[in-house]
Amino acid sequence: MTSTAGLVLAAGAGRRMGGPKALLRPSAEGPTLLESAVERVRAAGCDDVLVVVGAAADEVAALAAAAGAAVVRAADWDEGMGASLRAGLAALAGRPSAPERVLVTLVDLPDVGADVMARVLAAAGGPGALARAAYGGVPGHPVVLGRDHWEAVSGTAIGDRGARDHLRATAHVLVECGDLATGRDVDTVDDLA
Repeated sequence: MTSTAGLVLAAGAGRRMGGPKALLRPSAEGPTLLESAVERVRAAGCDDVLVVVGAAADEVAALAAAAGAAVVRAADWDEGMGASLRAGLAALAGRPSAPERVLVTLVDLPDVGADVMARVLAAAGGPGALARAAYGGVPGHPVVLGRDHWEAVSGTAIGDRGARDHLRATAHVLVECGDLATGRDVDTVDDLA
């Protein structure tokens, strides 16, 4: 069986949202976006879940730990998504038994459920895996990165560019998920309506 970790990128400050999206609670009684993301990643088949934190690190880290996820702090989180992805991949690669692949998702994708994540995982193999969700043919998240790609992805993950440049230059599986979700992220409170 292929070993798979889940990596939730949740380090951003959410400036347009008015605060870190990880802490946002779409409904007064419901879970935060972070709690939902961790739950979905686990339901998709990732027993080991890491959350990358940055803005409001202590508060987000406490929430992640309470949800049963490990925490990785990205010191340079304000550089953008690339810094968060590099921090997460470095933490996974530094483990004595690094997983063969990682499912990478963003904290601000409220309609991307475990069904989408499971579909993308099913289309991706072991350490050489490279797969990405698409919505109506438009590439999005989540992304599955086999261990063989981590070093190359880390080398091109700069600013707000995560694995994008590596995916453009490397053959990968595009997994259509438009029948399950829109794949849209939320940037403002109005996006949640």
